[in-house]
Amino acid sequence: MTRIFNYFHPLVWIILSGTIFVRTASFMAIPFLALYLHNELQASPLLIGVTIGIAPLFSTFGGLIGGYLTDRFGRKAVIIITVFIWSLTFIGFALAPSAVYFVVLNAMNGLCRSFFEPGTQALMIDFTEDAKKRRLFSVRYTAINIAAVMGPLLGVWVASLSSPATPFMITGIMYALYGIFLLIILNRYEMKQKRLGSNQQIRMVLRAVMQDQKLLLFIAGGILITVGYSQFDSTLPQFINMNVEDGVKLFSYVIVANSITVLAFQLPLTVLSEKISIYSSLKIGVVIFAVGLFLFGVSGSSWMFIASMIVFSVGEIFCFPMMNAVIEEIAPEDQKGTYLGASQFKNIGGFIGPIIGGWLLTAYIDYMFAIISLIMLCSIYIYNRAQRLA
Repeated sequence: MTRIFNYFHPLVWIILSGTIFVRTASFMAIPFLALYLHNELQASPLLIGVTIGIAPLFSTFGGLIGGYLTDRFGRKAVIIITVFIWSLTFIGFALAPSAVYFVVLNAMNGLCRSFFEPGTQALMIDFTEDAKKRRLFSVRYTAINIAAVMGPLLGVWVASLSSPATPFMITGIMYALYGIFLLIILNRYEMKQKRLGSNQQIRMVLRAVMQDQKLLLFIAGGILITVGYSQFDSTLPQFINMNVEDGVKLFSYVIVANSITVLAFQLPLTVLSEKISIYSSLKIGVVIFAVGLFLFGVSGSSWMFIASMIVFSVGEIFCFPMMNAVIEEIAPEDQKGTYLGASQFKNIGGFIGPIIGGWLLTAYIDYMFAIISLIMLCSIYIYNRAQRLA
């Protein structure tokens, strides 16, 4: 046990534990936001759609700015300020009197995430040896999935004991407590960050970053992967419902299969993948991801959908941690946060993916997942080009 805890710096373990804590809090509330707007505030479907969609939109474009701020003014200041603003945002969710307020609040939620995520990732990188960074991203991804399992269950339990707004209030309080904890802990450690110089203004840095061909290619490959992954919670539940009796129940089993697979195989597959290059690991993941998607399209029974999800989840294990690892590898020492923030642009795939999938679902349902698989496989060509440049 001591050997495990000595693998990373103590501050890294603190941040990873905090990731479980705050992500659990977030998963208590955010997955039920649409239901809360519909059932409690009688919001229209259009307003609900705008509210849900505005968070990833702000997160995508805010990541670049948030990453720059952590590089320029320090991880500690940006992380702590952000987490307290985030706390007030969730408390605002609990107190908002009408659905219109939720558009602004969820925009703030996305913006806070885009500032907080690059900052905490860059902070952990500052305290991690190069040889251990790949495993760091995998352990972080495992922490997020642990929270994804616990959070929704706690949210349902808390809401059943009190009002539906209570999970939002508790989430806000948990974020505030985490902010106080970080304020105390981070002051005990001397930051190892190499900051951007005062002469490196945001316009100059962002222009240089967005002219980095390697970074742009990695972002493009990430967009194609995210287009495929976005089918998980957009077209897949509809497809299952069309092809299997009691599809809603089966989809809940499919979600459980995803969580169990990721939690069970994340670390063993990470150790295995460390024997090959980051790029090979990433491309293997893309192929497995695409196979899983293709299998969804030919599945006709419950066990086939669950088996397809297991394959799909193995691809997820290989891909997502490595997508961040390759960005970190090419980033200059004083621009880790900026590059990790810029990588948030891959989330554009989460916006266009459901649109493409929705159109295919109505026009070419028999070939939908095969077409999406081909789109995802195109990322291998892009990563090959990026690898040559890197």
